[in-house]
Amino acid sequence: MADGFEHLFSERARGLKASMIRELLKLTHQKDIVLFAGGLPNPAAFPVEEVKTICQDLLSGDPDKVLQYGTTEGVTELREQLVERMRRKSIDCDLKNTIITSGSQQALDLVSKVFIDPRDMVVCGAPTFLGGAGVFASYQAQMEAIPVDSEGMPPDILEDRLWKLHRHGRNFKMLYMLPTFQNPTGVTAPESRRKKIIDICAELDMVIIEDDPYCDIRYSGDDLRPVKSFDKEGRVIYMSTFSKILSPGLRVAWLTASEEITSKLVIAKQSTDLCTNTLGQYISYEYLARGLVDKHVELIKKLYRTKRDIMLKSLKDYMPEGVSWTKPDGGMFCWVTVPNYIDTTEMFNRAIANNVAYVPGTAFYTNNGGHDAMRLNFTHPTDEMIRVGVERLAKVIEAEIREHAKHKPHLDVGKDGMIGGV
Repeated sequence: MADGFEHLFSERARGLKASMIRELLKLTHQKDIVLFAGGLPNPAAFPVEEVKTICQDLLSGDPDKVLQYGTTEGVTELREQLVERMRRKSIDCDLKNTIITSGSQQALDLVSKVFIDPRDMVVCGAPTFLGGAGVFASYQAQMEAIPVDSEGMPPDILEDRLWKLHRHGRNFKMLYMLPTFQNPTGVTAPESRRKKIIDICAELDMVIIEDDPYCDIRYSGDDLRPVKSFDKEGRVIYMSTFSKILSPGLRVAWLTASEEITSKLVIAKQSTDLCTNTLGQYISYEYLARGLVDKHVELIKKLYRTKRDIMLKSLKDYMPEGVSWTKPDGGMFCWVTVPNYIDTTEMFNRAIANNVAYVPGTAFYTNNGGHDAMRLNFTHPTDEMIRVGVERLAKVIEAEIREHAKHKPHLDVGKDGMIGGV
């Protein structure tokens, strides 16, 4: 048909937008490029031999069970292991509260399907994980962004903004947060903020989505209790995943919530995929039951801690004056902020031309912010390529600073290429 099918698409489909990260990565398939743009675990972190042994045991032991359809809630043995694991994190839960999902992205989609009506408001950070914001937008939610600082979402700003919205009759239902090693910034909210945010949402009768994919990969500092562990009313929906500590390709994640909420989520999942990949669930179960996970997590942490340290040192060694960055205690990302006259989206193609890729900060904002920021992933590149990539990126930024200085006579370009006000 000459006119295509746009006129037949639903209102919801017409509003769908492609992921900026997925689109940007299409531009990066050239030789020798350093990819800071993805959020990929390093293949060296995959427990290949252990998974190979588990698969052989499963397929020679009871193939009919592991290759068959499963229940919508998920494999019972796996859920039992996860309940025990979450209780060790002070989360009060049981089988009836726990569902296995096809990745955390499906968990976000199911929660959106159950809670969001068109034009409902979802509160999130600025910046926030673009995968979460994309799901909420696909259900025609309106987004209210709360600025994130070095300790996550400030409760005083959140409370003030929500009460203003409440007085204007706005219909907000959910708050979405990644309190531990947030994607994209890498910052972590202290327990005092976690408790205060629950109190605020309880007073305003909101549900909290706690997205916690990175909690196990901490390199420094003390472990903190999840937001869900302070939940006395069942208003926190906690979700995590095996993608960072086993394999993202298995697409096995989980969520825990009140029984009232999980019962609705199970019904929603039945119309989505019937059940999560059964073989992947049994692999994940054996990975836990055989006591492999905690030992392997220590190997992952050692691998990634080295990479984080190399990135932080490289940023310190190479970045020009006026550039700053977060120093995450865990997770997979650093958040870099450049002088505010630089637009990192416009700079992206020049970075690609210099064989380095990042994600522009605007991808993580729902309110048009982030033009002067970028997210860098340190887990996937090799150690040497981290150093090479940061040096390349620093040179691109230095060139932007010099170009700006040509039009700003009050700035002085030093012999070392550094810009300083005079």
